[in-house]
Amino acid sequence: MVGAVALVSRLALCAPLIFAGCAPGRGLPDLPARTEGGYRLGPGDALRVIVYGEEPLTGEFRVNDQGAIALPLAGAIRAAGQTPRELEETIAGSLRGRAVLRRPSVSVEVAAYRPIYVLGEVNKPGQYPYQPGMTVVTAAAVAGGFTYRAVEDYASVIRTAGGGSVEGKAHRQAPLQPGDVVTVFERRF
Repeated sequence: MVGAVALVSRLALCAPLIFAGCAPGRGLPDLPARTEGGYRLGPGDALRVIVYGEEPLTGEFRVNDQGAIALPLAGAIRAAGQTPRELEETIAGSLRGRAVLRRPSVSVEVAAYRPIYVLGEVNKPGQYPYQPGMTVVTAAAVAGGFTYRAVEDYASVIRTAGGGSVEGKAHRQAPLQPGDVVTVFERRF
């Protein structure tokens, strides 16, 4: 009888440690830190391209699934993976190379970022517009807040980077990027 009591008390002390290892998402590596060097464009971004003094070449363009935009007189231009500043130089070079303009002055700004996706234990899972400065907790707030079963300390984030996808564990204040897929885990009781 004494041995059974000792075994039960030992199990009671070890239970939190056992169940902590079973918590959903605990085994995920941490999400890699954001790389510096500016925002990289990707499919789904809406861009405002301004060619000064050339109204017919100015407008809004969406980066297609192939990562390109189609500009009048400049043709298809690869945008994915470039910063807006790099794309300005690429467009200007294309306009010079096609002898459309001798000294083009081009400006590119992001009109609308590609959306983020929030899944799992939130009240309204789905696709939401990205806003600069979003974090895991603000994404959950936009998606109607956490459900009563949600793990609120961290979530899974899948991020497309460098032509591939990476999944990692991100804490509440981890910054998000356009196109991220956030999954809020269900708590195990």
